[in-house]
Amino acid sequence: MDIKPIKTKADYKAALKEIESVMTAKANTPKEGRLGILVTLVESYAKKHFPLDLPDPVETIKLHMDQMGLTPKDLEPAFSRLNRVYEVLSYKQPLTLKMIWHLHSILGIPAESLIKQPEKFHAV
Repeated sequence: MDIKPIKTKADYKAALKEIESVMTAKANTPKEGRLGILVTLVESYAKKHFPLDLPDPVETIKLHMDQMGLTPKDLEPAFSRLNRVYEVLSYKQPLTLKMIWHLHSILGIPAESLIKQPEKFHAV
């Protein structure tokens, strides 16, 4: 099989190129096994060398609302009061741990995406 660890950017590019060549591998073939191993190696290298920053929590909430067709009124149970929903969505009020827990439970937003300090936050 001759697969080696990805240690350099050149190794990374070569692995991506190889993935491209075995992308259409049929199930239960050596090529499919090779594809799985290469993808795992590439993901590991990318996670270590190209970390992604967490998104802004308020923008994450807005995106989920848009995708699920929700209005601020629909989020009231997670925020206790409707005006609190508007305060959070306008960056005037930070999320509390209780709000984060509810949003995670109700909308399925990963908690780690909600605990980051919003970039635009400004206290009133």
